[in-house]
Amino acid sequence: MEAKRKYALLLCAEDSEYVKNEYGGYLKVFMGLLEEEGEDWEAYRAARGELPTDGDVESYDGFVISGSCSDAHGDEDWIKNLIEFVRRLNARKKKVLGVCFGHQIIGRALGGKTGRALKGWDIGVTTLHLSSSLSKFFSPLDAPPQLSLIECHRDEVLELPPFVEVLARSEKTGIEMFKCDDHIMGIQGHPEYTKGILLHLVDRLFDSNLIEKSHAENVKKELNEREPDREAWERLCRVFLKGKLSQ
Repeated sequence: MEAKRKYALLLCAEDSEYVKNEYGGYLKVFMGLLEEEGEDWEAYRAARGELPTDGDVESYDGFVISGSCSDAHGDEDWIKNLIEFVRRLNARKKKVLGVCFGHQIIGRALGGKTGRALKGWDIGVTTLHLSSSLSKFFSPLDAPPQLSLIECHRDEVLELPPFVEVLARSEKTGIEMFKCDDHIMGIQGHPEYTKGILLHLVDRLFDSNLIEKSHAENVKKELNEREPDREAWERLCRVFLKGKLSQ
C-alpha cells in the first residue's frame, strides 16, 4: 500500500474566532485549497516557536507558510528562526509554498529585501500580470495573461537576488510571485482566502484604525463586483506543491 503524502502548514498567525467558527481554523482553510485524497496535513504554530525538527523534515513532502499580522522584516526570535528554517529547507530542496507573509519570509531567507509596500495597502481582488514562463504552465489553449487574486497586505518583497525568477506583478506590487528552481514559490496574495475571510479582515483593520472608513467601504463594494480566479490558483498551487511547474 502506497504511503500517504505528508504536508506541514507553518501557521504564522493565530486563528480568529471567525475563522475557527466558520472554517474550523486556518489549517482547514488551506486544506480546502490544497488537500487531495491520500494526504496527511499537520499544522505547526510557527508564531509560537513551533517548527518541525530537522529530523522530521524528511518525512514531509512539502511545506506551506501562511500569512501573518506580523512584519516579515521584523526581528522577533520566531521570525529569525523561521527564516533559518526556510534556508535549511532550501538547502534540502524541499518543496515550500509561501503565501503573503510566507512569500515575504521566503524572499528574505533567499537574500532579498522586504519592507513596507511602496504604494501602501493592497486590499481586495487584484489583477496579476503573469510572466511568459508562468503562462506556459497552463495549456496553450487557455494560457491567461493575467489572473485575479484576493490580497490583503501593506508589506512586500522589494528586491530578490538574480537567481530567483519573478513570475507575476500587479499595478501596486512589482513582485507578486516568484520561484526558486522548482522547489520554492512565493505568492503575495491569498489563494486560500474566501470573500468572507477578507470581509472579516477588513472590519478588523477598520476597527483597529489601520484603514479609513472610505477604504473599507470601497473594498466591500469591489468584492461584490469581482471574483478571484480560485480554480486556477488551486490548480497552480497543487501542481507546484505536488509536481513541478512547466519550464
